[in-house]
Amino acid sequence: MTNHHQPARGKPRVALVTCTELADLDPDDRLVIGPLAARGVTAEPLVWDDPTADWSAYDLAVLRSPWDYMLRRDQFVAWAQSVPALANPADVVRWNTDKRYLSELSVAGVPTVPTSWVLPGEPWQPPADSGEYVIKPAISAGSQDTGRYDLADPGHRELAVAHVRRLSEAGRVTMVQPYLSAVDTAGETALLFLAGPDGLAFSHAIRKGPMLTGPDDGVEGLYRPEEITARTATEEQLAVAAKTLAAVPGGSERLLYARVDLIPGPDGSPVLVELELTEPSLFLAYAAGAPERLADAILTHLTHP
Repeated sequence: MTNHHQPARGKPRVALVTCTELADLDPDDRLVIGPLAARGVTAEPLVWDDPTADWSAYDLAVLRSPWDYMLRRDQFVAWAQSVPALANPADVVRWNTDKRYLSELSVAGVPTVPTSWVLPGEPWQPPADSGEYVIKPAISAGSQDTGRYDLADPGHRELAVAHVRRLSEAGRVTMVQPYLSAVDTAGETALLFLAGPDGLAFSHAIRKGPMLTGPDDGVEGLYRPEEITARTATEEQLAVAAKTLAAVPGGSERLLYARVDLIPGPDGSPVLVELELTEPSLFLAYAAGAPERLADAILTHLTHP
């Protein structure tokens, strides 16, 4: 378990870390405030880059919705390292905010979406086949700067090249993945895990509907709207999630939460799309008892150094 200090006196105080645009938190995250209060814990939102914030005044800072850091990742990672007690820990934040972690997980035997990487300044041409591909930056969230391209369409091929060039000129690493068509039918499954006395435990799962309909044309706000419904996880999905979490550097027992996003691959078996350990939506509203389970997880981190 992460080494959080014990509260010196009075009620434990927890900062729920957010960004200026969501200074009062995302509505889903607010659902944990009441259950924490019922457990004797005072929780309040705090903007991560607020220069007046005194992080040492909190017994724990819980990353929730700091969704504006993507173009300032170095600043965000440095900030994370400066916070006395942060969940998830700063070294996890550094590792998880660059999606090149997918390569490490693949080497560790986790089934992942095949991904190629284009470094800034490298030439890139679309694959010769005529399939559909997704292009996005390696440091991103909320489907920002993300597009879906049908390479059978010459216009899409040109737009794909332009998308990679745009990211490259901005100094950003690009990731290119085949589009998994099962997302249009089965959708994406997100498995949510929360800390317990013995480490992470499965809490609930949700289904995301397809979001990418074509080339990148920008996103209004911090994230692309999602179509969410509750879902029952399968044993196969849970097994892939367990294998994924077992490969987290430093061990998953240190984590307050984790979200494992899966899509059926070409043979129907689940493959990892993303492992969200920094600021994932936890979809507390979609499972009975989920806000209370998160409150219990936070309490576990507060009381078990």
